[in-house]
Amino acid sequence: MEAQAQKNIIVVGGGFAGINFIKKISKYKQFKITLVDKNNYHFFPPLLYQVATAFIELSNISYPFRRMFQEQKNLRFHLGCLVKINPDSNTIETDTGVLEYDYLVLALGAETNFFGNENVKRNALPMKNINDALNLRNHLLLNMEKAVKINDPGERKMHLNMVIAGGGPTGVEIAGMLAEMGQNIVRKEYPELKDFSGRIYLVDAGPALLGPMSEKSQKEATRVLTNLGVQVKLNTAVNDYKDKKVYLANGEIISSNVLIWAAGITGITIPGLNDNVIGSGKRIKVDAFNKVIHTENIYAIGDICLQTADPGFLEGHPQLAQVAIQQGKNLASNLHHLARKENMKPFVYNDKGTMAIISKFKAVVDLPKLFFKGFFAWIMWLFIHIIPIAGYRNKLKLAANWFWSFITNDPTLRLIVRPEEKEV
Repeated sequence: MEAQAQKNIIVVGGGFAGINFIKKISKYKQFKITLVDKNNYHFFPPLLYQVATAFIELSNISYPFRRMFQEQKNLRFHLGCLVKINPDSNTIETDTGVLEYDYLVLALGAETNFFGNENVKRNALPMKNINDALNLRNHLLLNMEKAVKINDPGERKMHLNMVIAGGGPTGVEIAGMLAEMGQNIVRKEYPELKDFSGRIYLVDAGPALLGPMSEKSQKEATRVLTNLGVQVKLNTAVNDYKDKKVYLANGEIISSNVLIWAAGITGITIPGLNDNVIGSGKRIKVDAFNKVIHTENIYAIGDICLQTADPGFLEGHPQLAQVAIQQGKNLASNLHHLARKENMKPFVYNDKGTMAIISKFKAVVDLPKLFFKGFFAWIMWLFIHIIPIAGYRNKLKLAANWFWSFITNDPTLRLIVRPEEKEV
């Protein structure tokens, strides 16, 4: 009887929103939960850039779903991609089967926004998932190997120049990491490049780096990166990328075999949802309880949803990890209240602040009433980013890897493991 009374919840997407929803809702045994994801692991996006620059191991920031669910009898995992939602029959179609639901929770996150530029989409290197990080790592390493064999100064410089589009936390963090690598590793491991002439360009269409953060953080990021030799170009968009040339909106052309795209994200198209529930940025419109408008039992949380009922965020919440985490937990409580015929609680985002690492020993932290920078902010960043890593073993391994890498300035993870994935 208890099994028949269970409500089936399907969660599509195992990112911050989906996993935090599952962790809480699985405590209530009246629900049977199935997670659908195209990958068999959860990963920690804020540290993707450290995987891409061979600073930490991939396993430090990823954890298999089935290992995570071992002790939960009301949890199941379904490996597959969402193909279509059928609201009338309460089913979803995946590329590996059809599943029925009583409640559907969409937590797919977002995808890279190339703003309609097909050349950029085809040739640039995004930074959104594990595959992107590994492809970028391979591309950077293969690029350096090719550069040492080139005698023509102009062609060599083209391989050594690196352009990063997007001055948000991801762009700033990867620019700082690449600059540190250029100073501490390239000259040691590539003696052929005695005249290391490459430059790192950080390009952003806005007037400042770290746009959503405080002016103090913006100025500190610009100062630190400039001192590291990064060429910061503001109020400048990337218009095109073809024939190994990056075309900027101000008319400048930068010869480069590396364009890292961190310029924005957009919602994921989901067949089966009516067009009238899609808002700006292709995000799904939801009410105060994260229920998709004009539906009865479909919910959306995290980056993919657009919620305008929160008094402090009438244009929608920023697409940040903390929003996704809090929405996941709040929805889990609300579905429990709904099952018990109790009143649900509208979602109100508690802004705990933002932070960004800039380089070794340099970071910025914006709290609601405080600002930190430098070494103390860097320590805070390290501590905050270890806490949510899945698995105690991963936390310890990450801490050990960080300690060794920061002490030696010489991590040993620069392995080209899938060179066929991306041509140089």
